[in-house]
Amino acid sequence: MRYLALAVDYDGTLAKDGRVADTTVDALERVTASGRRLVLVTGRELPQLLEIFPEIGLFDRVVAENGGLLYRPSARETELLAPPPPESLFLELQRRGVSPLSVGKCVVATVRPHESTVLEVIRDLGLELQVIFNKGAVMVLPPNVNKAYGLMAALGELGLSPHNVVAIGDAENDHALLQLAEYSAAVANAVPALKEIADRTVAKAHGEGVTELIRDLLAHDLEDVPPRAARRTILLGTRGSGERVGIAPAGENLLLAGSSGSGKSTLVTGILERLVEQRYQFCVVDPEGDYAEFPDAIVLGSVERAPSMPEILTALQKPDANVVVDLVSLPLQDRPAFFLGLLPRLLELRVKTGRPHWIVVDETHHLLPADWKPAQMILPEAFTSMLFVTVHPDSVAHAVLSNVDVIVVTGKAPQSTIGKFCSAVGALATSIPKTNLEPGQAIVWPLRRREEPFMLQIAPPQTTLRRHRRKYAEGELPSDRSFYFKGPEEKLNLRAHNLIMFMQIGDGVDDQTWDYHLRKGDYSRWIAAAIKDQTLAGQVREIERHTALSPSQSRQEIRAAIEARYTLPARVGRSGASKA
Repeated sequence: MRYLALAVDYDGTLAKDGRVADTTVDALERVTASGRRLVLVTGRELPQLLEIFPEIGLFDRVVAENGGLLYRPSARETELLAPPPPESLFLELQRRGVSPLSVGKCVVATVRPHESTVLEVIRDLGLELQVIFNKGAVMVLPPNVNKAYGLMAALGELGLSPHNVVAIGDAENDHALLQLAEYSAAVANAVPALKEIADRTVAKAHGEGVTELIRDLLAHDLEDVPPRAARRTILLGTRGSGERVGIAPAGENLLLAGSSGSGKSTLVTGILERLVEQRYQFCVVDPEGDYAEFPDAIVLGSVERAPSMPEILTALQKPDANVVVDLVSLPLQDRPAFFLGLLPRLLELRVKTGRPHWIVVDETHHLLPADWKPAQMILPEAFTSMLFVTVHPDSVAHAVLSNVDVIVVTGKAPQSTIGKFCSAVGALATSIPKTNLEPGQAIVWPLRRREEPFMLQIAPPQTTLRRHRRKYAEGELPSDRSFYFKGPEEKLNLRAHNLIMFMQIGDGVDDQTWDYHLRKGDYSRWIAAAIKDQTLAGQVREIERHTALSPSQSRQEIRAAIEARYTLPARVGRSGASKA
């Protein structure tokens, strides 16, 4: 269930001539019975509303005075969200003959054609106030106080995001409300300007229109009448023609596949930035610490300790909190089991709150491998809004691959990567040009839309993630990304699963073994592919080319290059012991 709350305007929307029909009340009761929340958002003052609408207790929260006041019907509690109007404003309007004139807790209200007088008084008194119109009504409120402002306060108390809200209204003062909600509707009697911005205009007017919207909400969560695509899109990049390409903010699963160092992290970072900009909540499951320094997320877990389930779920209770679950401290063999316990909890949280809006699974081939039977059990038959990142799509569980809607491929030989995916799911391989993608390029294949693959120029992120120093210094890289000192006759098989171990073992092996790998360029290749640090790889490559260097000198220079880029917890000496 995507839409967990319905926000409704009162006059002209829920009510006609100030009264709500019994059939409309019945529809509201069905909403609450479905487990969804109701929020009434109105320009009316609360005492008037309580007098004419006895069924107000159906609503979890009421935003009155056009965003200036919050009412909790179950507790009969009122909270001011804005300062009261200055007394001088009311007295001067009264002196100038403005009538009718009412004063609420936060709002001063009259009717047309007194708007000119209202604006003159505000100017003459030097007040910082705004005028908002509601068909024939004229309301004066503090700056930035509107229906969206009040709704955010209500949603904050309910633990909901506006991205899980449907809103419906009829008048000028409903613009902010509809623009905030993920799905917006206008009743048939709405002003034309509101209909233009709404995702949908229902066929009927007033309460009958609200009932029509509720019917579709309960029947199919509005999937049969989706919101306008242009209003909410997460940018991926541009085609050669300059056309912008994005993904829907919900309802699609992405598979991002490509070789190590091909730009997958860059693309994911850009997607995460745009989710943050639009206030979609995400949870990244990060087996190797690749996103441990993302600036707009709470990172749980580190090299020293594993994250716990309670702290992850507690952090995600706040709609604006994004979470990176760093599993780098867990042994490789324990990470799938941790994910086995986490994913059902995340999906359960989605059922209750609609969040996290996106779940990103990095190194999916490790967490949900093809040959791991529990993977088939924890994944529901249908799931959405998940981003799976992998080097080996053919090594990912079939339950994941069969639910992919869009494939994005980076790196060399994209046709081979897509071929592996097709082979894994038993689909016919599509034809794409045989090409090696340049940095910043990708192939996008929208499977579910039955479109042909096309080339994409990736939209670069604003944030450049710093090197994941603790991860590569102290963490444990998987066996297929570790460095192995073997020597010219392969008599050795010494595994270095991080940079500390690489330097320790490199200091301890004989000169012949060290020089053997140096002259083959093995060190720079490993750093480029496994550590994903092209700058450091280039520096080491230059050292490898200096044939005049002795083994001792090349060790020193490679050590210096590593230590210049990576802050280690302690300097590792030549003997392999840590020095303070």
